Amino acid sequence: MKKRIKIAIPFVLVLVIILGILSLSIRPSYSGVDYSGANTESNTDKTIKFNSNGKLKILHITDTHLKLNHNFDPTIWLVEKACELENPDIVMLTGDIVTNSDNLEDTKKMINALMNIFEKRDIPVAVTFGNHDSEQGALSREELIDYYNTFSCSISVDEKGLSGTGTYNIPVYSSNSEKVKFNLWVFDSGDYDENGHYSCVRPDQIDWYNKTSDKLKEDNNGKVVNSFVFQHIIVGEIYDVLEKSSSKKPYAYKHLYNDNEYYRFDPEQINYGTIREFPCPGYENYGQFDAMVEKGDVLAMFTGHDHTNAFGVKYKGIDIVNSLSTRYIGLFHSTQCGYRVIEIDENDTSTYETRVERIFDIFDYETVKAEKQNGDEFKYKMAREFWVKGKVQKIATDVCRQITETLTHRQVSYAD
Repeated sequence: MKKRIKIAIPFVLVLVIILGILSLSIRPSYSGVDYSGANTESNTDKTIKFNSNGKLKILHITDTHLKLNHNFDPTIWLVEKACELENPDIVMLTGDIVTNSDNLEDTKKMINALMNIFEKRDIPVAVTFGNHDSEQGALSREELIDYYNTFSCSISVDEKGLSGTGTYNIPVYSSNSEKVKFNLWVFDSGDYDENGHYSCVRPDQIDWYNKTSDKLKEDNNGKVVNSFVFQHIIVGEIYDVLEKSSSKKPYAYKHLYNDNEYYRFDPEQINYGTIREFPCPGYENYGQFDAMVEKGDVLAMFTGHDHTNAFGVKYKGIDIVNSLSTRYIGLFHSTQCGYRVIEIDENDTSTYETRVERIFDIFDYETVKAEKQNGDEFKYKMAREFWVKGKVQKIATDVCRQITETLTHRQVSYAD
């Protein structure tokens, strides 16, 4: 009998801990959500320029997957928190933003709540779509971008005649002149092909890129205008720069389409961040990456889609970079939720800085205490939940990484 009691004690303790952590998720709704439609009196400046310090700070938010009565209030607050902490010059939203509902008003309600965050702060926002935005629901891709554009903060464009919805470029002007110093490419990488595989950027979009890149170069006295790319789905060349093996190994992930192929960081390459799931490019490849290598104007491609991946690898002079999902997903949120910040200086647009902010790094005890003193019960309980769960998740993640690196004698993750 004593032996059974001794065996049961650890299980009871684990159960108590789990229930204790789950109890942190009990909270009121967020009273700060603004569901109202676009304010016709708002007038966010749609011209993107380097700021007065000669810098451009980009907040990359992706895969929020907003859904009413699911992850809605916490995710809205996280996006607010990111804007508050980072004060970006522009926000890039790269797809799978809102769960498109069959109820038109519900879809509009969710878009309103998200866009009002940026509208109230006069932050310009560029939108493109992922595989889920128009997978279901009342609004098509074209209708979605039109609705986003009812907000003055949206600088999104639908170049007519191109595949998809939301392929365009955003020139970035000098802080003190009308000279274009940088460029942001935005691509709709589609949803699914005719066989149900993930889609990719299409030939006509690549042709448009080539012509627009040439025009930018021509207008810049024959010099390329350095640029970033933002889209939802990562390019297939990601598998060319990772290390391939024919069997499963620690922190190696199966190729999305090919059997008996597993991939992980190649220590001979320039790597940063973490890979936590297999990358999911389109099944077809029409040469988008090769076109950008040839033009020589793209420093980095930033994507979402693969929620738990926050990594970058350099290939043929271009950084292929994936950002974390910016959404609340409950108990195991902390290793899968965050955002990316990218900064560039107009005095040297050939290089840039980027960092990932994971939720477990944003909240500490002082933040929790401050939210409690502010008197907003929702914010206090959210901050407490993120802090406590984040500590648990961070410890577990670090322990697994250290054990794996000790046993395999190879690095499995890199500095962000």
